[in-house]
Amino acid sequence: MGCVYSMPKDRRAAADRAPAARETSFIEKMKKTGRNIVVFYGSQTGTAEEFSNRLAKDAQRYGMKGMAADPEEYDMSELSRLSEIENSLAIFCMATYGEGDPTDNAQDFYDWLQEGDADLEGVNFTVFALGNKTYEHYNAMGKYVDKRLEELGAKRIFDLGMGDDDGNLEEDFVSWREQFWPAVCEHFGVEATGEESSIRQYELVVHTDVNMNKVYTGELGRLKSFETQKSPFDAKNPFLAPVTANHKLNKGGSRHLMHLELDITGSKIRYESGDHVAVYPINDAAIVNQIGQILGVDLDTVISLNNLDEESNKKHPFPCPTSYRTALTHYLDITNPPRTNVLYELAQYASDPKEQETMRKMASSSPEGKALYQSWVLDARRNILAILQDTPSLRPPIDHLCELMPRLQARYYSIASSSKVHPNSIHICAVVVEYETKTGRINKGVATNWLKNKLVTDNGHKSTVPMYVRKSQFRLPFKASNPVIMIGPGTGVAPFIGFIQERGWLKEQGREVGETLLYYGCRHKNEDFLYQEELEQFQKAGALTQLHVAFSRDQEHKVYVQHLLKKNKEQLWKLIDSESAHIYICGDARNMARDVQNVFYEIVEELGGVTHTQAVDYIKKLMTKGRYSQDVWS
Repeated sequence: MGCVYSMPKDRRAAADRAPAARETSFIEKMKKTGRNIVVFYGSQTGTAEEFSNRLAKDAQRYGMKGMAADPEEYDMSELSRLSEIENSLAIFCMATYGEGDPTDNAQDFYDWLQEGDADLEGVNFTVFALGNKTYEHYNAMGKYVDKRLEELGAKRIFDLGMGDDDGNLEEDFVSWREQFWPAVCEHFGVEATGEESSIRQYELVVHTDVNMNKVYTGELGRLKSFETQKSPFDAKNPFLAPVTANHKLNKGGSRHLMHLELDITGSKIRYESGDHVAVYPINDAAIVNQIGQILGVDLDTVISLNNLDEESNKKHPFPCPTSYRTALTHYLDITNPPRTNVLYELAQYASDPKEQETMRKMASSSPEGKALYQSWVLDARRNILAILQDTPSLRPPIDHLCELMPRLQARYYSIASSSKVHPNSIHICAVVVEYETKTGRINKGVATNWLKNKLVTDNGHKSTVPMYVRKSQFRLPFKASNPVIMIGPGTGVAPFIGFIQERGWLKEQGREVGETLLYYGCRHKNEDFLYQEELEQFQKAGALTQLHVAFSRDQEHKVYVQHLLKKNKEQLWKLIDSESAHIYICGDARNMARDVQNVFYEIVEELGGVTHTQAVDYIKKLMTKGRYSQDVWS
């Protein structure tokens, strides 16, 4: 069903080349370090991990000790032993990824829950779920963990929290957390020590005399891994792929849509049409320099931030030793609006009491505070630099700022090529993100602006992009003779370029290939019709049997892909019902994917002569059989 992601086994083995002596028993670790609360996270982009760290830190205010834990690093079958620890509690911050699936690091835990018949009698738990309401399987992973732990005999001591990233995930978390802790206190009969403390997690070490060969310069795992590349390549060890093509796709309009080609020759990286390529971008040097200027810091100072908790598996917040410049450029997310805990922790450094109060208020749970955070930070899209610029008395030590910033994440793009036709090249199609905020600042998307500037040769050097491939379940039918119906407006066309290339290749091999239909949409025929020449070429060659294009703004009323689907309902119904067609949808989840799904319900209802409920059921069955797949983002 759509992009169900699970991590290849080799990536799991390679993911953490840490010393073998690591403790895999979280129970033994908790006993050894006198902890009674463990916070597990299922995290894909770092948010659930961040929330887990905040909850583990909270525990100290209640005279308890917590630790955040990655379920991939521990033997989760030990959960049944948690009752050996007095007043113990397991908290789960679980994000949902893809089409209702676990995150990569929670895949094994999910499998264990499904297969397991563990006895969790005497285990106290609570779950906070992270998801996005625009997706069909909203918070599926959190809901499943919550339900399954109870089925296995564990005791829920506080209700499942639901975080919606389409709304305000931070506010959902803060509101849940504020009711959660009093419930814990009541359950265990403890009282808050009342310390709204700002406890540092890392200590700063400045390296004055350091061998520069031992300093990280942007690598994610092994030091010098960008200089001596060794396969297998994965999230901790990306391949530096040379850029062999980078051109603008659209002929007009204000946007910049681009096509890039990455050379993977010699990397042993394999991919299939429908997979995703992950790239690691870097931040704009201008923003980094301005942060350094405002805080009056020499950004080339080499530092380490070392965890004060010696038992923690996470020794540093990012690879150390490194310079502030490298940390702010390669490792930290400095462009997204900061979460409330960052404002709370930094507030102490505002020398103006009014500004200090405002920052604390935005991080508080009062209705005015929440509203202020929503308008002043989120709606205004203020990043950390904008906050420093607009709060003149706020001048925190840069090391504390670096400790609090979330990690800069890899960005995923649907691959726009077929490995049958381009075994050594991965193609990307993306739109450059740039917009003006309410404060009149120009915000630029980190990855797309960085990619836009990746020219094929830069001063005689080849431009490279750190990347790896992430497998997906977005796959062409096993039987080439099955028809395919592809719906991908805008950059959603990307995976379908790969699909059509592959169908063309199969045809050339003499295989019997079913009908191949593409429903594509853009604003104006003569401005942003992406891959127009290629698509017309595919049509001539018979690789693409039908091309339907909706130009939304070329006439009075808007025309979208769903209107064209309605127009051709009889033919679509015949392909789906009689010829086992596979349906693929790629692009915007918020409106397009939902509107398209509703049209399919209507078609089934009308032409299948069934009720609406039966139609919904019919499409659900197609999803279960892998005949209705989505690769959507919001």
